[in-house]
Amino acid sequence: MHPLLTGFGLGLRPEHYADFLAQKQPVDWLEIISDNYLVPGGKPLYYLDKIRCDYSMVMHGVAMNLGSIDPIDLNYLAEIKALAKRIEPLAISDHLCWTGVDGKYLHDLLPIPYTEEAVKHVAGRIRQVQDFLGRRLVIENASTYLEAKANLNEWEFISAILSEADCGLLLDINNIYVSSRNHGFDPLRYLQGIPRQSITYIHLAGHTDHGDHCIDTHDQAICAEVWSLYTQALAQWGAIPTMIERDVNIPALPELLAELDHARQIGAAHESARMAA
Repeated sequence: MHPLLTGFGLGLRPEHYADFLAQKQPVDWLEIISDNYLVPGGKPLYYLDKIRCDYSMVMHGVAMNLGSIDPIDLNYLAEIKALAKRIEPLAISDHLCWTGVDGKYLHDLLPIPYTEEAVKHVAGRIRQVQDFLGRRLVIENASTYLEAKANLNEWEFISAILSEADCGLLLDINNIYVSSRNHGFDPLRYLQGIPRQSITYIHLAGHTDHGDHCIDTHDQAICAEVWSLYTQALAQWGAIPTMIERDVNIPALPELLAELDHARQIGAAHESARMAA
């Protein structure tokens, strides 16, 4: 059994290493990008080990290539497993997408067609990963910019995979909003179609709005519409562990802590309402 993930976290970025080493920050846990620490030594692991002494962590990867037809990269999984042994994370997650084919890594999170065939294919690969790691995997919904014709919508597709693979869900609220803008669906319908019991934690982030479409850039503050969608998600489900991502135009840590405190206030309000009901 792994300890339960609770509370509110931040994505750990090198720009903030010194802040986390200087004093205890008001976060319950940190999420690391797993792929940045798959090295035999050096500064990344040095800082990771020191910060891990004071904070629980979750691992978030970008290269499991779960939606591809290429064989699962067992060497990569062995590196992930070794890192997990080193830091004992509360969860290990990766994206519901494909990132390469024919041995070529494309450096992008590419969409999967929402079909029953794809459900069985991806779920089988997730089970293979879980068997190798010896623990439940958590999958994240990715932002999409192109949709293939298919008989399932995204939330039906994700729900089917969660059931078939018996894995967890990292629900990215920003990604739901971005995709809803790009494809014209109702994001509340998406939330209503997701099984609450499968959600391990939530991502919040910013994006770039180009008017007729949005790009998931993680380079802006969280916008009012994403905060609203997060509020409606918690109204539906109650409090869920939540963290904030920022990968570009990274501000000073207090700015991100202020955003995290806003998320914490939303969570506390809905928990109070639930307890009073």
